[in-house]
Amino acid sequence: MSVQERKQRERAERERLIVATARELAEQQGWDAVTTRRLAERIEYSQPVLYSHFRGKREIIGAVALQGATEMAVAVRAATAAADGPRERIAALARAYLDFAARNPAVYDALFQLDGGLAYAQEDTPQPLKDAFAALLECLGEVAGDGVDPGLFTEVFWASLHGVATLTRSGRLPPEYTETRVELLVDRLAML
Repeated sequence: MSVQERKQRERAERERLIVATARELAEQQGWDAVTTRRLAERIEYSQPVLYSHFRGKREIIGAVALQGATEMAVAVRAATAAADGPRERIAALARAYLDFAARNPAVYDALFQLDGGLAYAQEDTPQPLKDAFAALLECLGEVAGDGVDPGLFTEVFWASLHGVATLTRSGRLPPEYTETRVELLVDRLAML
């Protein structure tokens, strides 16, 4: 291995460590606790080293969001692949999405609540975000209905799931009715 290859590998490892540490700190204490000073202390590198990877917290949030988008797409696809029939796939998609949001609140916030400097629904949207949307569209597009744009239908269904996730997490919706909400979304919105 050349010196340059070793340096590139070490740089990639440091970047993964920064993102993993930011994510861990955010999940434990919230995003307000994630500062470049705290991250530098935790990873045992100087702040200038951290800044050589990310210009600041915003870019770190973006990196966590991209990682989370990849994980969410994998979770949704795994859940829907195991389901038989359109209704079961849509219900599995909804449950996987809500489960991801509940298990990874800081990542979910990085994806959908915080400014990570990422473009959404644009030509220059990063591939992990496009892929996460595609994971939803793959299932929802098949039930959009005649004359309904599959992408728009997916956006409306996704917005409904996002509302359930954020309102439940904030205590504005009682969690014991989450499954009933999923059933209503599937039966009424997707008309299955």
